[in-house]
Amino acid sequence: MATRSWLTRSKAVGTLLSDVHLAVRLVREPAVPTYLKVVPFAALAYVLSPLDFLPDFFPIVGQLDDLGVVILGLKLFLRLCPADAVAFHREAIDQHRPFATMFPSGADVIDAEYRSQ
Repeated sequence: MATRSWLTRSKAVGTLLSDVHLAVRLVREPAVPTYLKVVPFAALAYVLSPLDFLPDFFPIVGQLDDLGVVILGLKLFLRLCPADAVAFHREAIDQHRPFATMFPSGADVIDAEYRSQ
């Protein structure tokens, strides 16, 4: 637990962790278009790929380019996601609610009766 408190003391690390939490929720959200969900996975694929802009055998700098790509991919994904989905899930995180989609299943069905006059 001491490690987690140390990590969250840094504002940059805390922001990164909250953005990751938000991105995980948005990837699961059906209201976010599928083509946008590729962005965080593409950033992750870059990190796992043996091909880099700066090879990892350069001390520190090689790892920083991986971190930069992950942060840029995360920020791009959050910026491109629908604003209402981002706001909904930010509020849910702030209120410590478990994951739920913006629109419950069946929410786009209107139950009505037709009556001719």
